[in-house]
Amino acid sequence: MDLARHAGLPREAQPHGLSVHSIRPRKVLSALGPAVGVLALLIVLGSPGFVSEALGAPAQWLSPAAVVAAPDGATLYIACATGDRVLVFDLAARKVTQSIATPPSPTGLAITPDGKTLWVTCAAPKSEVCAIELARARITSRFPAGHTALAPVLSPDGRTLFVCNRFHDDVGVFDLPSGKERRRIPVRREPVAAALTPDGRRLLVANHLPHGRADADHVAAVVSVIDPALGRVVDDLWLPNGSGSLADIRISPDGRYAVVTHVLSRFHLPTTQLERGWMNTNAKTIIDLERMQVLNTVLLDTVDRGAANPWGAAWSADGATLVVAHAGTHEVSVINVLGVIEKLARLSTNAPAPLSAALPYSYARAAQPADSEVPNDLSFLVGLRERRPLPEGDWGPRAVVVVGQMVCVANYFSDTLTLLELGGSRPKAESIALGPRPRPQPAREGERYFHDARLCFQGWQSCASCHPGDGRVDGFNWDLLNDGIGNPKNNKSLLLTFETPPAMSLGVRESPEAAVRAGIRHILFTVQPPEVAAALDAYVQSLKPVPSPRLVKGRLSAAARRGERVFQSAETGCAQCHPGPLFTDLKSYDVGTLGRFDQPGDLFDTPTLVELWRTAPYLHDGSAATVRDVLTTANPRDQHGKTSHLTADQLNDLIEYLLSL
Repeated sequence: MDLARHAGLPREAQPHGLSVHSIRPRKVLSALGPAVGVLALLIVLGSPGFVSEALGAPAQWLSPAAVVAAPDGATLYIACATGDRVLVFDLAARKVTQSIATPPSPTGLAITPDGKTLWVTCAAPKSEVCAIELARARITSRFPAGHTALAPVLSPDGRTLFVCNRFHDDVGVFDLPSGKERRRIPVRREPVAAALTPDGRRLLVANHLPHGRADADHVAAVVSVIDPALGRVVDDLWLPNGSGSLADIRISPDGRYAVVTHVLSRFHLPTTQLERGWMNTNAKTIIDLERMQVLNTVLLDTVDRGAANPWGAAWSADGATLVVAHAGTHEVSVINVLGVIEKLARLSTNAPAPLSAALPYSYARAAQPADSEVPNDLSFLVGLRERRPLPEGDWGPRAVVVVGQMVCVANYFSDTLTLLELGGSRPKAESIALGPRPRPQPAREGERYFHDARLCFQGWQSCASCHPGDGRVDGFNWDLLNDGIGNPKNNKSLLLTFETPPAMSLGVRESPEAAVRAGIRHILFTVQPPEVAAALDAYVQSLKPVPSPRLVKGRLSAAARRGERVFQSAETGCAQCHPGPLFTDLKSYDVGTLGRFDQPGDLFDTPTLVELWRTAPYLHDGSAATVRDVLTTANPRDQHGKTSHLTADQLNDLIEYLLSL
């Protein structure tokens, strides 16, 4: 319960100023009496989590997801995604000094050059962008934004704010003096991070997932390049085949290079082993901003140890060092990035040709120049990188910032801040709790395990490596061994798997419990205690559908309502195999989608249609890029719904309905 709200106090207006670590809530309650004590805590802390802890209720997880430093480097601001607040952290005192309540799920931060205003994206189906006046520690203005707003970026003059609307697949452009959104700029798929060149002429946007068919020659996410003056994408920079789960993008202080962190999947190989990154490797791609093209992709793993799930990245002020947080292996890489660029230059005297759909990247291309083998070289960073483990118990580093000679890392699953010295012969590391530790809960523990590559042999990957975005899809076809070799299947979302058995496209796992335990053995290649699998079960069961971006004020649009009637009609028969509320009859069929890798007689499990809008590509082999493809080119004999007779308007309405579920 938010006691501040129920006491009639606006959350953003609550006073602040004392360190949360300097107050013992139960002593205050004892001294002042229950009623007065509760009100005093509300006024002093302005933090529902600390109030609930004072009353004996379970403390609330904070889940720090973003961090930014004040211009003078004295203060950090930390966005807490599940704590619904921004913490103010005094670096010299090593403690939280204020807690500023925000709308739910603060995900990104941007601070003005004068250090007076902090912009916060608060992710939701109807997101908000909030301006916090830091002198008074209160929200002064709020703007509506798109579905799941992330990664705010300020223009050099401070008059424009760019915001990634992840599930609207676009970037919002806000005029700050007027408080109005000027436009939305469409990008490829799920923009999750962005960075603006120092001159403000180009905005680089990291798209989280690949866009298009999964059975194409080149399947990879791209970095979209936006010209803010034109208000549109002017280029897409293709990453190597298998690039996905893009997490962060950062531009060097001199504006010459950008670095994007991502997973580099070897999905074209059968999943027979993990050694030497056989399934997943972890990488950073360097972009040459003068040429506006990919310079190269460098692996962050080593020969015998993965560096799973690279997430946040940060440059040192002099541009000589790059720090990357590894959310899966709970460590950071401290990279001599100038040495990396010099080494790349020695490998090739000519700038590599930009990757494109017309010239797909191939791991096996003959007569390649030396620098084309860099994305396969697990020893490339030897002598140029230090891997620094975080202190024991600091779990899930996602956001990182460099302040002078200090690396500051926000740890999502432990509610801690790690401070690491950048230099020195024996650099020190400190772990600082950002709040009281909540009691462990099975779903939260399972979520931590889901992202923890320590469960995997040599730390190459976690469950989230193939199921990013809260157990959803990565957009790739994988040749898993549970149904033989040589018949790759498109990755499926884990949403509602416990309600819609069996698991896998061919239903080879009779239950989701069996699939979880088989995944530990045959995907992570380890044996874990029973409680780990049980916690993973609890997490997967806890996943909830996200409302579609196609909904209008939370309801079906007029077109979707017409499409619902088409869906329910006997003429199409869609609802016969996809009855609500789960939109599946839990049966398997031959629906005319057998491909060249399938066996005669294969029957495919009827998938749920819930969240169809975010699970592209479609069909068991990922051969349908869009729902329209599913209903038209992939359905020539009307074997999965009788759709060939539909008019153009009926087809459009049906698609609108399906994408609204």
